[in-house]
Amino acid sequence: MMEKGDPSKKLYTRMRLWEFPDQYVVEPTDGSCGSCLEISRVDGSVKLIDEVPECRSVRVPKIQKIFGVIGILKLLAGSYVLVITDRECVGSYFGHPIFKISSMKFFPCDHSLRNSTAEQKTMEAQFTALLNVAERTPGLYFSYDVNITLSAQRLHDLGDESKMLPLWRQADPRFVWNNYMMEALIDNKLDPFLLPVVQGSFHNFQAAIGKDIIDVTLIARRCNRRAGTRMWRRGADSDGFVANFVESEQIIQLKGCTTSFVQVRGSIPLLWNQIVDLTYKPKFEIVRIIEAPRVVERHYLDLRKKYGNVLSIDLVNKHGGEGCLSEKFANAMQHVAGDDVRYLHFDFHHICGHVHFERLSILYDQIEDFFIKNGYLLLNEKGEKVELQCGVLRTNCIDCLDRTNVTQSMLGRKMLEFQLRRLATFDAEETISSHPNLDESFKLLWANHGDDISIQYSGTPALKGDFVRYGHRTAQGILADGCNALTRYYLNNFVDGTKQDAVDLLQGHHILSVSRDMKPSSQKGGIETKASFPLALALILTGLLFAMLSLRKVRHNLQNLLYAMVWASISLGIAAFVRANGRMFCNRPSLHQTRR
Repeated sequence: MMEKGDPSKKLYTRMRLWEFPDQYVVEPTDGSCGSCLEISRVDGSVKLIDEVPECRSVRVPKIQKIFGVIGILKLLAGSYVLVITDRECVGSYFGHPIFKISSMKFFPCDHSLRNSTAEQKTMEAQFTALLNVAERTPGLYFSYDVNITLSAQRLHDLGDESKMLPLWRQADPRFVWNNYMMEALIDNKLDPFLLPVVQGSFHNFQAAIGKDIIDVTLIARRCNRRAGTRMWRRGADSDGFVANFVESEQIIQLKGCTTSFVQVRGSIPLLWNQIVDLTYKPKFEIVRIIEAPRVVERHYLDLRKKYGNVLSIDLVNKHGGEGCLSEKFANAMQHVAGDDVRYLHFDFHHICGHVHFERLSILYDQIEDFFIKNGYLLLNEKGEKVELQCGVLRTNCIDCLDRTNVTQSMLGRKMLEFQLRRLATFDAEETISSHPNLDESFKLLWANHGDDISIQYSGTPALKGDFVRYGHRTAQGILADGCNALTRYYLNNFVDGTKQDAVDLLQGHHILSVSRDMKPSSQKGGIETKASFPLALALILTGLLFAMLSLRKVRHNLQNLLYAMVWASISLGIAAFVRANGRMFCNRPSLHQTRR
């Protein structure tokens, strides 16, 4: 079904990186006999050379095996080359291997730093620290042979000429994580080194249904247009691009046929944010509400162009700050709702509570007509298109993580059963639950999918993941949710600001300059605050732990209730002190920056 591109434009799959005093040289070692890539360590310029140059210095060049060049990043005093130092094969996409990046490393072209001012060197050290954070970016995938930025339907619809283009030219730029870093390589027409990388998730499994073997793959593709971390990237920008926009594609291969079902998630497309202030749930702030209809219209116009009809499922609460945001969203949707765009609010917490997620059947009953009518892609044994997906379900909650993943996994399950009946593998009443191996593997697939997306946005696995993984809530799962919620609180307030700066740096959202205001602050208590917050957090968690342990023993001795109240009071007292001194604890240095 998926033809390979022009062999002359094939990507190099294995390389050696030579570190000479004045340049880096990337030498293909996969037998392709291609040209080498030379990157100047003086000015970061790149060019092709025929072979590795001879070493003219006493110092022996350092040699390292690498598996791809992700791109080049231009900073204040020089450029940095990002390469893949290790990879792991995690499966295949239409017969082509898919790799996950296990480790990557920035190599500096920093000779010009020798002539920089002390202030520039200080700034460069801060940027280098951000690059160290960026090297640990989770969930990066790539293929040397097939375009994983496109769904099976879009890949099938590529014309013959497009299929002959290099992968980076076929790719959907929304889902190319290293789009900005590839610019220098693109400008120099270095196609064999241009490796599109996707951030997201890739999982698959095989299971037996009678005598048939079913292959199930689930892919997540994260959009780079409003990339970032949970509390630091919310809502939409003025162009309608939203935070945490993810395309999830469920692919089934059975009896020689292929099916594909695409869903999307994304933040509420209004201009809104939550300013981190050490509260557990910072206040929702809606800005420039007068622009809401235009922003919503731009967002749904883009969705219609790419996916066809849209049914937008809003899972947020009807009360409190979420309720206000939901109301503004519903009002704005009145301007775009029509035959091809529908809006549906479903108060997840009110209807399902914290344990009765089976009540999502109420939601399914409300959307079943759209679900069936807009369908899925079906290719027969010859690779011919039999069915076409002509619409998409867009799901959101506040974070587009936990409630969203539970809902999307239910919809993916319904679609799989629908497809298996279409392919005459299931009869009219048969369900996935009647096949234990398939059922268990499918639940695990969506649970891992949700965890991956959640880790990339919030720093922890998804909440409510026990329901997706086991089909019901468990005491262990509820306890894990509590721990993950506390971890999110810590990360959002004290770690994610730096991660956000690193993301912005990689995506080209900084125009770098040195400001006279960037001299290090000598605020009293700087060191003390860094040391005191982990101590305060440890005390809070310890108090909560002892309170929970005491509560578990109440049935044996009522005196434990008093102990639980004492420990809880201590934790709340420390938390109140931290909250009162929030400005001191929550401060982080901010890089001088402007938007591109």
